[in-house]
Amino acid sequence: RIKASGLKLRFCTNETQATREKFVKKLQGMGFDISVAEVTAPAPAACRILKERSLRPHLLVHNDLVPEFAEIDKANPNCVVIGDAAENFTYANLNEAFRVLIGMEKPVLISLGRGRYYKETDGLKLDVGAYMKALEYACDVQAEVVGKPAEKFFESALAEMGVPPQQAIMIGDDIVNDVGGAQRCGMRALQVRTGKYRPCDENHPHVKPDAYVDNLAEAVDVILQQL
Repeated sequence: RIKASGLKLRFCTNETQATREKFVKKLQGMGFDISVAEVTAPAPAACRILKERSLRPHLLVHNDLVPEFAEIDKANPNCVVIGDAAENFTYANLNEAFRVLIGMEKPVLISLGRGRYYKETDGLKLDVGAYMKALEYACDVQAEVVGKPAEKFFESALAEMGVPPQQAIMIGDDIVNDVGGAQRCGMRALQVRTGKYRPCDENHPHVKPDAYVDNLAEAVDVILQQL
């Protein structure tokens, strides 16, 4: 319905457990009309940074995400890239990443997001931000976040569409990473009461969505009514 209206659209995801191709295939299976070119994701953005700065990463990511880094030199690492590694977040793997960082004169830690938790069918799960904070604390380093809520992430999606932030609306279930991140860029933002949404979000001390909607379909209704 959004595409039929002529509005431009981007799917901005912090998905770091799969390649964009796999992510798109999953959504297509749910009936979404979506292509890889319409997805703004952290891993490709991180690869651009790695190439620009001649960085060679030690990867602490999900196995299914590794193909996104196929063209990146990973020999003799001089930085650590961390994503939502799920079962790969073992003590041994975290300690290996710690040793890479602590052995550097100026540690470089790149995180594919900083979410605290997310929701799957079996409940809430710890997200990459919790493990990122552990490495920050242990190595006395500030992570460079690639993905929501980083302003550059939203700005890249806006640039791809050729749309100024004042003319864009973000729809998301995360009060901080979706709503707060978009609003800091000058965008408006709707929070859906689905996914990881919790009622306490509506009392957040710093972030107030422009509106709440009960689901994605209602968000589309609200947007199309403004045309």
